Amino acid sequence: MENRVRSESRSTMEGVKFGSEAAVAAAGNTNRRALRDIKNIIGAPHQHLAVSKKPSAADAKNQGAGFAGHRPVTRKFAATLATQPANAPLAPIGSERQKRNAETAFHAPSDMECTKVSDDLSVQHLSDMDEMMTNELKEIDMEDSEEEVAPDIDSCDAGNSLAVVEYVDEIYSFYRRSEDLSCVSPSYMSHQTDINEKMRGILIDWLIEVHYKLELLGETLFLTVNIIDRYLARENVVRKKLQLVGVTAMLLACKYEEVSVPVVEDLILICDRAYTRADILEMERTIVDRLEFDMSVPTPYCFMRRFLKAAKSDKKLELLAFFIIELSLVDYGMLKFQPSMLAAAAIYTAQCTINGFKSWNKCCELHTKYSEEQLMDCSRMMVELHQGAAHGKLTGVHRKYSTFKYGCAAKSEPAVFLL
Repeated sequence: MENRVRSESRSTMEGVKFGSEAAVAAAGNTNRRALRDIKNIIGAPHQHLAVSKKPSAADAKNQGAGFAGHRPVTRKFAATLATQPANAPLAPIGSERQKRNAETAFHAPSDMECTKVSDDLSVQHLSDMDEMMTNELKEIDMEDSEEEVAPDIDSCDAGNSLAVVEYVDEIYSFYRRSEDLSCVSPSYMSHQTDINEKMRGILIDWLIEVHYKLELLGETLFLTVNIIDRYLARENVVRKKLQLVGVTAMLLACKYEEVSVPVVEDLILICDRAYTRADILEMERTIVDRLEFDMSVPTPYCFMRRFLKAAKSDKKLELLAFFIIELSLVDYGMLKFQPSMLAAAAIYTAQCTINGFKSWNKCCELHTKYSEEQLMDCSRMMVELHQGAAHGKLTGVHRKYSTFKYGCAAKSEPAVFLL
């Protein structure tokens, strides 16, 4: 091994004048590998007409001093190269030792014979890079055009830990993926033998009044209606127990959403003692069993808060939007729309009602992921509900939103121009 290293070092010193003391010390060190074994640019035999994975020293000289290898075409690097002239040399990115080795190897006699081959390889390499950069820039342009970024609406809540700005987008992406699980068939009432959609509407309208009297949270009302619909879609219920299903669903929603839950005796009084404590507790066990204890579902209320923020709403718009969507809770025909569409259409209808013309900006469209055309059918049905809110038997929502506490939102003129 020692003779081999010394012979290699001797041939290297004879072929090229090399004055580095570090190289001489390395030649005398028996623990070092031969220079050609580690493919050092000095001392290694040159293979004519051979193409290696890394560019040769001659390629580096022709393409620009210090070009030590293929640099990944990143977005920033591609944009920089695109602004440079076609014949501009590449910026040096190699180390000083690589530059010195490249210059030394370029003047070696063995490389003089393959200058023409190196030139051809250099031209071919540059043309390949030009094509690669062109394709990369095209891909960047396509990505930017296809994915339009929604405006930031959470920067104002950066200091609010309850707003969870860091992952609020992921939360609502999950809501959009899972909202189908909270929906029911819009024709489930056809499987009921003793109740119909009008009875359901009477029950929901009465529960909205109960919710208002007990001063419960908005989330509780929407979850109550969702529990009722999901249970009725799975279980056949007789009409004398429909009210029991309603108050028990509200009790379950209160346990899930509220801090202070109404006691069972209060619900018995609300039902005019039509049911006993044992009836309510038994119905509670039945409902959670049929729903498999699944109470974590995205309701329209979840999307309302997010979409109102995207619409930069004031109190007037917020109250009018909630008035419209609570009218939708009562109507059985609105079950064919997803919760996110109900929320977006309610806000769109409220904006049109206040402004007197169609109003749906790009920020609302990007955050709700619904265009104005997609919301039109749902919005027209909401306008019809608004027109008839003060008439008929189901006027609980209209009375609630005719009070000063709710800004007399029910007295707004409906946006009949949308019809």
